[in-house]
Amino acid sequence: MTENRSTVQNLAQQYIEADQPTAWFEVLYSQANNDEKLIPWADMKPNHNLVQWLDDHKIQTPGKTALVIGCGLGDDAEELSKRGFNVTAFDISPSAIEWCKQRFPDSSVNYQVADLLNPPSEWKQNFDFILESYTLQSLPPSLSNQAIDIIAKFLSAQGTLLIICRGRNPEDKLDKVPYPLTKNDVMKFVDIGLSLVDFEDYFDHLDSQPTRRFRITFTK
Repeated sequence: MTENRSTVQNLAQQYIEADQPTAWFEVLYSQANNDEKLIPWADMKPNHNLVQWLDDHKIQTPGKTALVIGCGLGDDAEELSKRGFNVTAFDISPSAIEWCKQRFPDSSVNYQVADLLNPPSEWKQNFDFILESYTLQSLPPSLSNQAIDIIAKFLSAQGTLLIICRGRNPEDKLDKVPYPLTKNDVMKFVDIGLSLVDFEDYFDHLDSQPTRRFRITFTK
């Protein structure tokens, strides 16, 4: 897995340096050819950090809409659907979305190909719950402010935004994908009008090696 992560990092860096910072996702998914072992983040089950949060919060879901950003192979979207949300899930990679549809042929999730940095206009203020898990950290830091601004605009009044990402201190070196975020990075959601509900800073010991995570809840 370590070797595979290094290969993916090199692929991402190649496209970032070519000023195509999101093009590598489709290359990765298409070249994987339905072999999930080639996708480092594809656990083929819901993110345990999400499941724990949902179990702890027991939010009311009937009639509520949810958006999953950068849905990958769909496990988190399916978990939210199972819990009662009307889910829209998108990824920039057509191959990833087709893979989702193959895995979950009878799903009620609305899977779409879309670009976070150029999203459908009808998504503005349209979702009661938004999950952003590991997408911001996959973008070059130069794009994070733009992405944060766009994500915040998806949220409806009284909606909830859950961010799950790698965390770092400001002095920590940024090298290659993934780019862990600082607390100041994610607090930019507050600067543009959201309210902070909870900020969790912890080590995820269920990863292959302990990984520092932030899990942050915002409301509008």
